Amino acid sequence: MALEIVLITGMSGSGKSVALHALEDAGYYCVDNLPPELLPAFVALEHRHHGHRLAIAMDVRSATSLHQVPQELTRLRGEGVAVHSIFLDATTDTLVRRFSETRRRHPLSHTDLQQGRQALVQTIEVERELLAQLREQSHVIDTSAIRASQLQSYVKSLMATAAQGQLTLVFQSFAFKRGIPMDADYVFDVRMLPNPHYEPALRDLTGLDEPVAQFLRQQPEVALMQAHIAQFLTHWLDMLDRNHRSYVTVAIGCTGGQHRSVYLAERLADAFGDRWTTLRRHRELDGK
Repeated sequence: MALEIVLITGMSGSGKSVALHALEDAGYYCVDNLPPELLPAFVALEHRHHGHRLAIAMDVRSATSLHQVPQELTRLRGEGVAVHSIFLDATTDTLVRRFSETRRRHPLSHTDLQQGRQALVQTIEVERELLAQLREQSHVIDTSAIRASQLQSYVKSLMATAAQGQLTLVFQSFAFKRGIPMDADYVFDVRMLPNPHYEPALRDLTGLDEPVAQFLRQQPEVALMQAHIAQFLTHWLDMLDRNHRSYVTVAIGCTGGQHRSVYLAERLADAFGDRWTTLRRHRELDGK
């Protein structure tokens, strides 16, 4: 069997331990905070002793040698190893809040737990710079507005589709009022479309419910928006695939992330499911 490696990296406080636990539950042999210098020897050793599915977490604690990782991953891919790199991110405000709530010190901080917000923000920005190259070469998951259970589900679904060996389209609905997902490759704003929220019988339903779907199907503007998004994606997806992209995240946003964006994410996933592997995420609904 071919060796499969999942590399989990990302910002401190973004949920790497949660992601690693999800992979452990899925049957991967996992190790946390492996120094990059040990990656070649570790991969060879564990391949002999623990099977074919490894998950490795690395973070900024290995800052002085992180620059070695992209080159090593390229080497492993050249040897036929299936390498999947996931980068967990979150907004700076979210990371500051998490560190404040847990009373943990940032790995790059040289001050005590009473460090001020400004110092912590500066430390987080330094970390972003150190991890920028790894982020660029990874599939990014924004954990700012999702729960631990959502992150676990997202990671498991990504690895399930990775086994199919082709580009995966992730259609994600979201609410603009809670922020644009940082992991989106493309963002489409559908707030100008007719809103089921103003229909009393539909207000408490979602875009997954047939009455809402029926209402939106009757709106010409909705069909036109769907066609335009589909046309754009159809034009560029083959080129993205030839560029060796493993995942493309398409975010559809409306005001509350409940009706219009959910409906369009579902319809687009249906439309592209015959040609590409598709995943569906509804950020505001999945967290309920």
